Amino acid sequence: MRFNQLGDSGIKVSAVALGTWAMGGDFWGRIDESKCIDALNAGLDSGINLIDTAPIYGSGYSEEIVGKAVKGRRKDIILATKCGLPLNSSRSRDLTRKTVIQEINESLKRLQTDYIDIYQVHWPDPDTDIAETMGVLTDIKASGKIRAIGVSNQNIDQLKQYMSNGRLDSVQPQYSLLEREIEGDILPFCRENNLGVLTYGSLGAGMLTGKFKTPPVAADGDKRAMFYPFFTEPLFGKALELLKTLETIAESHSKPVSHVAINWVSQQPGVTAALVGCKNPRQAVENADAGEWALSDEELRVIRDALNRIYAE
Repeated sequence: MRFNQLGDSGIKVSAVALGTWAMGGDFWGRIDESKCIDALNAGLDSGINLIDTAPIYGSGYSEEIVGKAVKGRRKDIILATKCGLPLNSSRSRDLTRKTVIQEINESLKRLQTDYIDIYQVHWPDPDTDIAETMGVLTDIKASGKIRAIGVSNQNIDQLKQYMSNGRLDSVQPQYSLLEREIEGDILPFCRENNLGVLTYGSLGAGMLTGKFKTPPVAADGDKRAMFYPFFTEPLFGKALELLKTLETIAESHSKPVSHVAINWVSQQPGVTAALVGCKNPRQAVENADAGEWALSDEELRVIRDALNRIYAE
């Protein structure tokens, strides 16, 4: 497994990490708790050391599953979770001091731990001053309950405000071969300021596994087709065309196409780790195995040329 330093935090994380949004069971379809626990342990046994979760994933259910999975091996794991989308608040987004303190204590309980390695603001709260939020996060860090402070889904101006009010260690944006907006500003900014970058959506909600040959129809609680534009035309057809290039590279290594998509993200300058979801041990091990090899410079060029050609049309 390849490992990288998370900015200046002193925390070392695996280049491939475990994302647990799907384990909430409320967006990606039904889950089997025992399989999810086995999946997390299989991923850890395969060299991954970072698990990312959030209270909003299944109203705390994902955090509970993670807590059960890491019991007995906590000291070897980097745990990341989030705040700002509280489960018990009249506001959908709330980053006030009182709410953040309540959320950290609830997350610690669900995760069955006394500290969280990377604590992240999940989404912006337009009604709370960033200085207040960063102030409470800094105080919580000083208390020993968190080791590093991160943010997710923030723009450049918001990142600058966080940095002007305290020490920011990491950023978590959506990034994949199908969603590359951060290449214009967020990623260069993070490189310049040595901020760790944990990418979510690294497999394009499953599109980059190659399993979809026709646009998916939402079923059995799976809502992804409603939210991701590349699951509908004309972007669905472009994604299929891109997959042909990825499949050729994957076949040359006797690897699954998902490995190519994961490694493309994890090898982009400035990216610290690619978060990848799973719901069973087979998926977890397969995703972890992507961290055992890397794309060549020539393969990265071929992929970039394909992106430029397909999406310029």
